[in-house]
Amino acid sequence: MSPLAKFDGLELPAAADFHVHLRDGAMMETVVPLVRAGGVNTVYVMPNLVPPLTLASDAMAYKNRIQQLEPNLNILLTLYLHESITPAIVRGAKAQGIVGIKVYPAGVTTNSKSGVSSYEPFYPVFRAMEQCGMVLNLHGECPSDHAKNITILNAESKFLETLEGLHSMFPKLRIVLEHCTTRDAIEAVNKCGPNVVGTITAHHLYLTIDDWADDPFCYCKPVAKWPTDREALIKAAIGGTGKFFLGSDSAPHDIGAKKGGRGKTAAGVFTQPYLLPLVIGAFEQAIERNVITEEEVTVDILKGFLGGYGKAFYEITDTTNETVVLSKGSEVIQESFTGQGVEVVPFRRGQSTWSVKWK
Repeated sequence: MSPLAKFDGLELPAAADFHVHLRDGAMMETVVPLVRAGGVNTVYVMPNLVPPLTLASDAMAYKNRIQQLEPNLNILLTLYLHESITPAIVRGAKAQGIVGIKVYPAGVTTNSKSGVSSYEPFYPVFRAMEQCGMVLNLHGECPSDHAKNITILNAESKFLETLEGLHSMFPKLRIVLEHCTTRDAIEAVNKCGPNVVGTITAHHLYLTIDDWADDPFCYCKPVAKWPTDREALIKAAIGGTGKFFLGSDSAPHDIGAKKGGRGKTAAGVFTQPYLLPLVIGAFEQAIERNVITEEEVTVDILKGFLGGYGKAFYEITDTTNETVVLSKGSEVIQESFTGQGVEVVPFRRGQSTWSVKWK
């Protein structure tokens, strides 16, 4: 019997995903209709398109394209931190409903070549964000630098002093350390004040370095680390502090970009169609590994991690009152999803999964 059999038939509020990549063009047309399949009705959408979304008007146009594909989504928008963004643009974007600004260190992940190489020039922007209530979303890695012994394995840990410095300088600025992957990151977020929180993905609740070392469909940035890091993420996810909540970082790539044999493997794991079930499955496995107990995974913990904590931090409400129902049956994750000229392989393809249905 499943260690979480008590949740078979459980009705929960629709989940909120506070970090998602929906792409554009044919890929967007393929993946946007799958968002609700994962039990999600609220999405915080990343801006790293080509070209990146640096203007509120472009972000609003992007929102309209998403809504044409799936009107029953609550879409929260971000801008891409770029040298063209000024305090005036921040204030204007806030007035138009833009929620946050995402920081990509230059060159560390998909479509990040226009990203940040130094934070100091953006201090006036951060001050304006602090004053008007916008959220700063950090991809928390340093670029690899072999002279400083920095690689993808310690890039997150090396970044944390930057997080702490920004929080010290702008204590009222709400900051999200996105897709935490290390025990160091969990400890850093906990050490900061209440305006600093972290998101945790579904796939990092499963993965360690061994998984992505020989499977491109488990490879993402930041990479999964050690078993001790995975267990720290699990414990943070069920910790009930409100400091950590779900941000899937679901990042679809065409199968050719993941295993085409030409150039570098694209970084990104696609979890969107099974998001809520994947989280339940990760907790289930953690119980089986004796990392946590069945008693620690309560309904209130699920409600918080799957949306409640994030909504409180972002100061949003879901007026739809939509709910979903979990079930433990015989569903198996599809091998792939296809669209116009694209094929996307989901995380844990071919493996059994919990199911979710809309009430």
